[in-house]
Amino acid sequence: MNAYYCHHFVLPLPPEHRFPMAKYARLYERVAKTAADWGITLREPAPADDTALCRAHDPSYVQRASRGELSASELRKIGFPWSEWMIERSRRSSGGTMAALQSAVVARGVGLNLAGGTHHAFADHGAGYCVFNDSVVAARHVQAQGLAQRILVVDLDVHQGNGTASIARDDPSIFTFSMHGERNYPALKECSDLDVALPDGCDDVTYLASLADALPTAIARSCAEAVIYLAGADPFEGDRLGRLALSKDGLRQRDRMVFDACVRHHLPVAVSMAGGYAADVDDIVDIHYATVAEAAAAAAAFGRSGRKDTGTGQRRA
Repeated sequence: MNAYYCHHFVLPLPPEHRFPMAKYARLYERVAKTAADWGITLREPAPADDTALCRAHDPSYVQRASRGELSASELRKIGFPWSEWMIERSRRSSGGTMAALQSAVVARGVGLNLAGGTHHAFADHGAGYCVFNDSVVAARHVQAQGLAQRILVVDLDVHQGNGTASIARDDPSIFTFSMHGERNYPALKECSDLDVALPDGCDDVTYLASLADALPTAIARSCAEAVIYLAGADPFEGDRLGRLALSKDGLRQRDRMVFDACVRHHLPVAVSMAGGYAADVDDIVDIHYATVAEAAAAAAAFGRSGRKDTGTGQRRA
């Protein structure tokens, strides 16, 4: 299984900024220690070029963003000050999901992006710490390569994937499923193909029951050939922006449910980490690292199913 990283492309943010940029380097360091044991190959992705980005975004937006020509109000909506590093990192993040999805489809297994999940980026503007929409960029990349035509986006970040829903609204080849906090950002939500809105304080039991009900529906309705899974850490009970109340174990069960469904339906899956805003960065890293562990177990299960072995085996801790 390939895992793609871009933690060394760091946005120059002021110290008081609430975006947890440090989580990416810490996650990479933890994954690197167990990568060999888990069958993970760590790779730096190429940046998404203009051709790739313009499959999801208006060319004028890509050009203005890249040249530093966004207005002050556009940058406020994104939440980052413009810099060459912002654009390079955003291109690398999209490149990571492109590569993860392509590698997953080719290997009939799992691919990882240790960043990504920038689902608030619309065709003509960015928002919510998202410049380019890596999920749609990646979906249309594998479509253009002729590797898969129908893609299911399973977005389990606590915030609705409004940008993804907007870009893919009139595209029946990309099915968007978002399960998110009903009263959370964004205030004005788009219409995904399947939306599940959860109340404030939603706990493990309620969340997992809702996912168990909705996920088979999304898979059946999408007729997908591959999945992009946004494994947000922000439904966590300790998240500053989350408003839900999932435990770390509940989030790991969530991941397991998604991966088990992908294995069962023989759906290659690319994973992006998406959001996470706990006060203690190590809590965010713990949750993302557990996602990586579950992804590694799923990759092993894909390998066994490819050898027509129906045993479930043991999951890695």
